[in-house]
Amino acid sequence: MKNKSETLVIFVSFITTFFAVFLSNGVIIGVPMIAEEFVMNNVLQNWVSTLFFLVVAVFTVPAGQISGKYGVKRTLTAGVMVFLLGSLLACVSFSAEFFLMFRIMQGVGVAFLNVSSMAMVVQAVNPENRGRALGYTVTGVYLATSLSPVICGYLVDNFGWRSMFLSVIPFLVFCILLLVLEMPQEWKTYEDDKIDVIGSVLYSMGILLFIYGFTTVLSMNGLVLTLLGIILLVLFGWYELGLDSPVFNMKLFRNKKFTSSNIAALCGYLAIMVITTILNYHFQYVRGWNAQMSGLVLIVTPLVMAVIAPNAGKLSDRIHPQKLAALGMGITSVSLLILVFLSGDTPVYVVVLSMLLEGVGMGLFSSPNMNAIMSSVPPGDAPTASASQATMRTIGQTMSLGLLTLVFAWVMGNLEISVRYADLIIGSSQIVCLVCTVFCVVAVFVSLVGIRSGDEFIF
Repeated sequence: MKNKSETLVIFVSFITTFFAVFLSNGVIIGVPMIAEEFVMNNVLQNWVSTLFFLVVAVFTVPAGQISGKYGVKRTLTAGVMVFLLGSLLACVSFSAEFFLMFRIMQGVGVAFLNVSSMAMVVQAVNPENRGRALGYTVTGVYLATSLSPVICGYLVDNFGWRSMFLSVIPFLVFCILLLVLEMPQEWKTYEDDKIDVIGSVLYSMGILLFIYGFTTVLSMNGLVLTLLGIILLVLFGWYELGLDSPVFNMKLFRNKKFTSSNIAALCGYLAIMVITTILNYHFQYVRGWNAQMSGLVLIVTPLVMAVIAPNAGKLSDRIHPQKLAALGMGITSVSLLILVFLSGDTPVYVVVLSMLLEGVGMGLFSSPNMNAIMSSVPPGDAPTASASQATMRTIGQTMSLGLLTLVFAWVMGNLEISVRYADLIIGSSQIVCLVCTVFCVVAVFVSLVGIRSGDEFIF
């Protein structure tokens, strides 16, 4: 493929991922205003973000097989269209129920967008440049994460929360035009395979019951749903092993590098996803800052990530990516340990120091971890590998937010999140940060498993 075509693929992947992440994270800034308008308690308020990532997790694995069969460019275009429609409809929501319904639609679009954009980069770019290309894509993620708190904070403060959704619409339309008019080539790897409907249903129901049950695991119903979800996921794995055209090739997990890097991604994103929400609550409810001021400070971590991620991606083409990933998780562990002691008296510079360390650590982890996953499978399995890393990331993110919901419900009951209950918010946040620190340490050691296995495509 010509360099010009590779550049276009990288740019399209960058810009589609950028605006998906921009709005996904920007919503966190607007949640207090959304909750106030729709009169949400703390549990329902936390579900504004959790529901979105839960839907992404449910649809990511089926999206891998669908994109491989019908083409990653076509699937990416469809994903952006669904995301665009969900964003438009969210603007006209007049109740919490309708707003959450359109958040589900956004999640479906982003699930297909995430998988197909990454698979397109892997299939279109030469292997020797893969780490760099993936680094640019990850940079789009962190650049969006950097800018969304500031821009969305300004929009929410001055024009209301609906302006966040309206702001991404012209850019999503631009993405669709690029895909339709400027990219004639298509990439298919599973064109002759049958869609694994049974496997898709088993996975989707299993992950839905597991994560929903996890958020309410303190109740008997929650415990039963969690166990039922685990049983369905085990059945899913067993069923997939007997198929010639599975929705997910479970045999890939025979590769230690692939398996360990996926588990590290799961633990890492479980550890860090919730931190932005905790800090946003800390700034707005404990310190009494407005959304715009909170957004200005929240830019620190993702901005550092955006600087480091592409360089870490380039470096992972020369240095073993799992070593870089383990180093990044080690630094992130230190940053989360600092936040375990977060209180209303904690100096702002200490919070900023923790955010800087988190940015350095995650910048070193994300691109190399992704490179380790994508380079450990044959090129033909790129859609499945892309679905795998996206699934692990999304499940980790969803469980992270589910952990927040679980702990806040345990400590605060059904009370609304407000300045009046600052002490309860602090106590809840400290517990969440402690649990996340443990998962972060686990990710350090898991990253190093299979480090000598190489890129062994033996299945």
